[in-house]
Amino acid sequence: QVHLAESGGGSVQPGGSLRLSCAVSKDIHSTHCTAWFRRAPGKEREAVATMSPFNSSYYADSVKGRFTFSQDNAKNTWFLQMDSLKPEDTAMYYCAADSLPCRWYDPRDADFHYWGQGTQVTVSS
Repeated sequence: QVHLAESGGGSVQPGGSLRLSCAVSKDIHSTHCTAWFRRAPGKEREAVATMSPFNSSYYADSVKGRFTFSQDNAKNTWFLQMDSLKPEDTAMYYCAADSLPCRWYDPRDADFHYWGQGTQVTVSS
């Protein structure tokens, strides 16, 4: 069993930055795909950034060049650095994981088995 817990959400003005964290209950970076998803009001949950156990990464077109997914494996913590935030980035953000074999490229939420509870990000002036 894998337990995930997000933190770091909040309110920020357009153009600002936030860094989300995901604390993981055990070291899974070499055996699981890991991901950040988001769900905006009235929309389906979508993948924002993912990483394979082999360090391949995927970013949604809408966040490329603005968001960075990183991992501190020694601390079992992942991060989503979000820069140049836009109002359309407003959503509940979730970290997720799934064991091998797993889909890391352009996944759907059904591809991931383990989820955190989510953290709200609001971008507004």
